[in-house]
Amino acid sequence: MNSILYIVVITAIAGIGGTGLGSVISCLFKKDSNRIVSLLLSFAAGVMIAVVCFDLLSEALVESGVFLVIGGLAAGYIIIALLNAWIDKETNSEVAHIDESHPKTADSLEELTHANHLKEHMEGRQPRSGLFIAGLIMAAAIALHNIPEGMVIGSSFAKTADELILNRAGITMAIVIGLHNIPEGMAVAVPLISGGMPKWKAVMITAITGAPTIIGALLGYYIGVLGPVALALALSFASGAMLYVVFAELLPESILMWKSKLPAMAILIGIVTGLIIIYI
Repeated sequence: MNSILYIVVITAIAGIGGTGLGSVISCLFKKDSNRIVSLLLSFAAGVMIAVVCFDLLSEALVESGVFLVIGGLAAGYIIIALLNAWIDKETNSEVAHIDESHPKTADSLEELTHANHLKEHMEGRQPRSGLFIAGLIMAAAIALHNIPEGMVIGSSFAKTADELILNRAGITMAIVIGLHNIPEGMAVAVPLISGGMPKWKAVMITAITGAPTIIGALLGYYIGVLGPVALALALSFASGAMLYVVFAELLPESILMWKSKLPAMAILIGIVTGLIIIYI
């Protein structure tokens, strides 16, 4: 099998398959899904912390100097933060029925995905064009998350580009990203199902949102194979982007959705799981 095709297939399984699996799980555990998603988000965050700190960044430091890695790390974090800030601003300004009494924090799945605005649009209190724009913005947000996740997979394959089927680094990252995409898929699918969408359609739409992961994987791979410096930049940039997702989104969302000490335990279990995936 061609190496590029192989990377596309593996990434598709992690991206499309992971989010799709999350949506299937949401069909089975619709009740009390906030708590389930909170634990899964925390677990995924723990796995990603372990992978970034003990694998991606350590490999980047081997390939290049510490200041280059810090620069790539900062660039990945800042760029994703700025893009997310723009998306949040556009979303909030588009949904005109948000007022002073509207919650400002995503403490439920409906708030997290703006699905609680669907009723406003369906009852005609907001124009249908606004719903279309909101859908585009939400699609952009999902794509934004999945592209750097794909870069992690692609740059990991580039670490050992001479290997293919037994490429441990790439397969490991694909497994980690696939695990991370499960709660993300649940967070997208549960409000769709709660809003009355047929389960099969919600599963299909949710799975498709993982497709941009493939674009990120190809981008990360092609940059990574250019040389040691390019590989270090790809790894550190992807690491910065993933750390933003972990500390600015996954963990705050998890805590807001279930104010309990159990998500912290899930983070620890996730870190241990990440270490096992990397070193065993």
